[in-house]
Amino acid sequence: MAIAEPPGTKRPELARPSRDPAETAVQVSVVLPCLNEEETVAACVTKARNWFEKSGVRGEVLVVDNGSTDRSREEAEGAGARVIEEQKRGYGAAHLRGFNEAQGEVIVMADADDTYDLVDLEPLIEPLRQGYDMTVGNRMRLIEPGAMTWSHRVIGTPAISFILRIFTGSMIGDSQCGLRAFTQEAFRKMELRSSGMELASEMILKAYRRGLRVAEVDTAYAVRKGETKLNTFRDGWRHLRFLLLYTPHYLFLVPGLALMVLGLLSLGITLGASSGVSVGTLTWQPVFAGGILLVVGTNAMVIGIATHLFAASRGIIPEDWVTRIARRHATLERVLGLAFAIVAIGAGLDALLFYEWVTESDLGLSTAGLAAVAQTSMIVGANLALGGFLIALMDVE
Repeated sequence: MAIAEPPGTKRPELARPSRDPAETAVQVSVVLPCLNEEETVAACVTKARNWFEKSGVRGEVLVVDNGSTDRSREEAEGAGARVIEEQKRGYGAAHLRGFNEAQGEVIVMADADDTYDLVDLEPLIEPLRQGYDMTVGNRMRLIEPGAMTWSHRVIGTPAISFILRIFTGSMIGDSQCGLRAFTQEAFRKMELRSSGMELASEMILKAYRRGLRVAEVDTAYAVRKGETKLNTFRDGWRHLRFLLLYTPHYLFLVPGLALMVLGLLSLGITLGASSGVSVGTLTWQPVFAGGILLVVGTNAMVIGIATHLFAASRGIIPEDWVTRIARRHATLERVLGLAFAIVAIGAGLDALLFYEWVTESDLGLSTAGLAAVAQTSMIVGANLALGGFLIALMDVE
């Protein structure tokens, strides 16, 4: 078992066999989303129920039918599952319906395609008794030949896991494993929303951001029976899209700051080198690039601050130093004052150019450079003024 975080307060009695035969409360709920899985759903239900009987743990199996057109529902009910219908299509939508319907103090999520072995759920649940809030399976060392494509095993899953590691500090090696266990309290804290495959990434992201303790255990992964529902490019993009939208630092603020610095450097070069920068036989005129980079960078920073405040005010991301600094210093009045000052600088430079033209004097600076800085200053100032209102609007209580 690989542990991602140190354990907290232990829960030794969590999902333990009851000594009271009259006790009827459900301890473990196994949730299986299902879309045309008539070949395998009954086997999955049977394995989970057999573990309940063998271990003495009181459990239930919930099969969430997500629009099956075959005999999946009948097969699941025949094997002893409680079948729920979810009309909204999607891996995440089906799982979320099951999580909300689950009665157990522990929720186990898996698939109905028999890729995960539900014969023994003890290794998945034991870390929760040790104080962890969620356990995630890791398939990478126990993949059956042919069970996972090369692109998913070598590129897709490691890439998403790496991005999550950067964004959250997660040490999870297989962030896309669909076999997991978590407590009801952890489920409520995560406030999950995703309706698609990106639910797997959302769970990791929110678990770490909200201070949950996460463990990882090795789990076998078998060849899927039936047609796969995965789409490499569509699902990969949905994961990346979700992660970027939930991390405005990396989507807006970091690129915006980098572009602003590059823009300022380019404009500085423009002012000092009226003839451009020669690289061999080529001459680069940074006058155009500088303005473009600075304007785009400024806009990215403004949008980043606005989206950060919006996401924090709605609990999508935690309150952090960016939020605190923005609320203290990026008030509407201060942003408008800064915007006015920048526009005034641009207007002043234009006046200086007009004076130079009227008096036919040479101030020793690049005329094109001064014009570029003046133009950029007025555009940046105008955008900052508009952005100030956007920032104020996003943080309205």
